[in-house]
Amino acid sequence: MRSLGGVSTVVVIVALCVVVPCGSVLAQEMGASAADDGVFDMRRIPEVIGIVLFVAALGIAAYLARRDFPINLRSLPPLNAVDDAVGRATEQGTPVVYITGWGGDMARPTTMASMVVLGQVAQRTAEYNCRLMLPSHDPLVVSVAQETVSQAARAVGHPDWYRSDDIAFVSQSQLGYSAAVDGIMARERPGAVFLLGTFEGEALILAETANRTGAVTIAGTDSTIQLSFLLVACDFTLIGEELFAASGIVSGDRRILSAIMGQDWLRYLIITLIIVGAALVAFDMTDIGTAISGQ
Repeated sequence: MRSLGGVSTVVVIVALCVVVPCGSVLAQEMGASAADDGVFDMRRIPEVIGIVLFVAALGIAAYLARRDFPINLRSLPPLNAVDDAVGRATEQGTPVVYITGWGGDMARPTTMASMVVLGQVAQRTAEYNCRLMLPSHDPLVVSVAQETVSQAARAVGHPDWYRSDDIAFVSQSQLGYSAAVDGIMARERPGAVFLLGTFEGEALILAETANRTGAVTIAGTDSTIQLSFLLVACDFTLIGEELFAASGIVSGDRRILSAIMGQDWLRYLIITLIIVGAALVAFDMTDIGTAISGQ
């Protein structure tokens, strides 16, 4: 980011580092009697400061986005690997298989984010004239995916590439869905497999099958339970909210990108607070409030 963004981040970090440690101790000394008298509880000042800074960070980021301020976010290796994965499948003459998981429908944020990434994958496969297959457990997901892929093909000038039969409903049963997708991967031997969405018990089954076919595997989910399986079995993994960040980066929507930038500022803030707090405890400097008040 440019200097303005860096200055904003430094100001927020310094302000919170100074105000919260001091305010927390002072609030404990002043808050007990205030709470008993029925007035504002001073012990809640750190929480109020945190909320104000959270809203301020997102507000500043949104303002900068509207002012055409350049938004530079850290790169996501799984997203950068999309072109290479599709290129490998094209060179091998094998299809790309895109899996959204059995655990989600179109009401789930992960499925919505997955559809955005699907648009980018569809554009690349259409440009390279590589077959794209998407088996699903939900008819609504099938309809949205078909429209997404169709629009992506038209956007890159290859409307004839789109084949609606390759995006199909297979089964609503978890085991039936897993067996159907495994069968597709075993028969087609895809060069690239994307597992982006909401997964449950089928996550390891699908990821292991994709790995055995020798495909490049790119995964992403917000399920903390299934992430461990995907991290072990897949080549690239979007961890938790990285899937939502990836959808924002792919879409290019400055409103979404500004929110991601604001959240990154808050992450830097939290990391700094952890370091400062650890240093205060290590050097036995936790009694700042008493020292400031002169008691």
